[in-house]
Amino acid sequence: MSSPSVEITVLVDNNIRPGLMAEHGFSLWIETDDQRILFDTGQGAALAFNAPALGVDLSRTDALVLSHGHYDHTGGIPLVVNGAGKVHVYCHSGAVTPHYAIRNGTSASIGMPRASMSAIDHLPSPRLHWVQQPLMLTERIGITGPIPRKTSYEDSGGPFFLDPEGHRADPVEDDLAIWIQTDLGLVVCVGCAHAGVVNTLNHARHLSGEPKVRAVIGGFHLNAASRQRLDQTIADLDAMDIETIIPCHCTGDEAVGILGDALGRRVSAGSAGEAYRF
Repeated sequence: MSSPSVEITVLVDNNIRPGLMAEHGFSLWIETDDQRILFDTGQGAALAFNAPALGVDLSRTDALVLSHGHYDHTGGIPLVVNGAGKVHVYCHSGAVTPHYAIRNGTSASIGMPRASMSAIDHLPSPRLHWVQQPLMLTERIGITGPIPRKTSYEDSGGPFFLDPEGHRADPVEDDLAIWIQTDLGLVVCVGCAHAGVVNTLNHARHLSGEPKVRAVIGGFHLNAASRQRLDQTIADLDAMDIETIIPCHCTGDEAVGILGDALGRRVSAGSAGEAYRF
């Protein structure tokens, strides 16, 4: 059976095409022949501006999938839930728990905004799906569920904690990804890849039974990665022979440059307004 075409548009990103709103956040619009999926929502303002500017009608959203519960991926939830009358929301239960970052001795809440939590709380229960294990949205589109942390060199990518005092490290266990089966291999969408982009890709390959990764798009959270981690990530991505690597959002400009130098034309930095057809 031939798989349907898939078009993925970056709605929110730190980088933009002219005429759009930049934001520290991330959101993808994934459209197939019969499904319209919003993957993350950014902080909210950029989504509200960029979606209509790019001709994306969020009221047509069938499924909203949240990669994890950080504010820069969940702030636009009310816009989507209130505007798309039949949208189903998919996220890990840990997405609504408190999350903190501590930098230079200062603690900051980075969890889901209250308005977003309220919007989720008011959803009819049949339209709210707590993703505790892998599940299929369609015959060819899956959500990974929690991603096993198997590599020795990948971590959550930042000084993340479950309490403002920094006593309990936050491994960001709510981290999820989407995989899409195409005739030429998997297309994998990640939010921040807090489980590690290599762990994520390997888990998607395992779940789908498809060894070939055609493309990966999203934030790789390598902005604070050591050179050792970058080199090992590059080696593993190279071994997978991925056709298209599209780092976005939290990957970090320096890391994107290093990836590009090592992997050549396979790497193309993403930005809001870019659209990809598979």
